[in-house]
Amino acid sequence: MAVKIPQVPFHIWLPQAHVEAPVSGSVILAGILLKLGGYGFLRFTWPILPAATEYFAPFVIMLSVIAIIYGSLTTCRQVDLKRLIAYSSVAHMGLVTLGLFTHTIEGLVAAVFMMLAHGLVSSALFIAVTYLYERHHTRLIKYYRGITFSMPIFVSVFLVLTLTNMAIPLSCNFVAEFFSLLAAFEYNIVIGVLAATGMVWSAAYSLYLYNRVSFGAASNYLLFTRDLNRRELMAISPLVILIFILGILPSLIIDPVKNAIMFIPGGA
Repeated sequence: MAVKIPQVPFHIWLPQAHVEAPVSGSVILAGILLKLGGYGFLRFTWPILPAATEYFAPFVIMLSVIAIIYGSLTTCRQVDLKRLIAYSSVAHMGLVTLGLFTHTIEGLVAAVFMMLAHGLVSSALFIAVTYLYERHHTRLIKYYRGITFSMPIFVSVFLVLTLTNMAIPLSCNFVAEFFSLLAAFEYNIVIGVLAATGMVWSAAYSLYLYNRVSFGAASNYLLFTRDLNRRELMAISPLVILIFILGILPSLIIDPVKNAIMFIPGGA
């Protein structure tokens, strides 16, 4: 008797993989595996098929804008901590393909910078929500409230990561999104305006998550809680430091990328 495998829509594969994976799997998936598509476009599509890349650019840019808007709106309605961060990755990776297919220097820099920035910020967020899950054994946002009173160190770190996910200045996400939107506006002002709405929705779901988890009266469902210990703080600190190093000194990434453009046909 044949076993019927249920058909799962492709847009929920990534969030479901994040939800089911341990923290190490989520970090590898967010930091490395999600970047393989962008690397393939950059390393193979441009050099091998430059004419086809130029021809299909409007179609891919349209899909990128849809991914940014649809991914952000879908993120706003999530009730699971890891699923919310996973859906936000869909919107951020839409900026990667948007920058790549504008065929501008700014877009190429934005794509590479966004892949690096997203790998740092998203991985740190997955580590942070895993700290909550290890203490309370639930990822449902509705059970969290008033963490500020019992975990001030965690809330401080979580605030920094939430703001960097919103692309505040001096963070690497700010540099990446700035160049992405600059390339989008240079390509077409309508595309730029539509892509810019993703920043508004990013602020909406990021602030909602932080406000729900951190503030308010202490939740009756959280019977045990303790702040971050030294091991946990040291595990997440390097990512936070790198986020601001690349945001303050973006030339560490921008200069090598611009010097490599001459090796990509049509890159300049």
